[in-house]
Amino acid sequence: MSEIRTQVHRTEIGELVLGSCDGGLCLLGFGDRETRREAGGVIARRLNATFIEQDDAVLQEAIRQIDEYLSGRRKEFDIPLLMVGTDFQSRVWRELMEVPYGATATYSQIARRIGNERAARAVGSACKVNPIAIIVPCHRIIGSDGGPGGYGGGLTLKEKLLKLEQTHDAR
Repeated sequence: MSEIRTQVHRTEIGELVLGSCDGGLCLLGFGDRETRREAGGVIARRLNATFIEQDDAVLQEAIRQIDEYLSGRRKEFDIPLLMVGTDFQSRVWRELMEVPYGATATYSQIARRIGNERAARAVGSACKVNPIAIIVPCHRIIGSDGGPGGYGGGLTLKEKLLKLEQTHDAR
């Protein structure tokens, strides 16, 4: 049985929980403890792993890069990821990582990019269960009408992250 090493990191946007397994970041979540426990439970079952509160190099690097991102000094992440989801979810999450810092895309655009133009709602569902927030930037995905859509960390946080990126974007 594998172990998922976890750390809690307090930031100006709230408490984040990070998890790593097999040399990759598999969890970066926020919200209440129940939401984090639910997301972590899915990952643990899929990896046949247990949680242990213990630091490691992946978690230290992820925390450093998140802090740099939140201060506007980092626009891209280079953390090894362990994406735990279905094939469809993983395709969506990889496509989300192609949306540039400071930009947005719609759920429909992501569906077209993965070759299934009718899957906008399924893209939204994949965003909702994204276990690696911020680094897999589902906050950059908005509704076709320009509205914010949803966000696991809440719409206030989504708007804060988008504003942070727009403020520091020097394209």
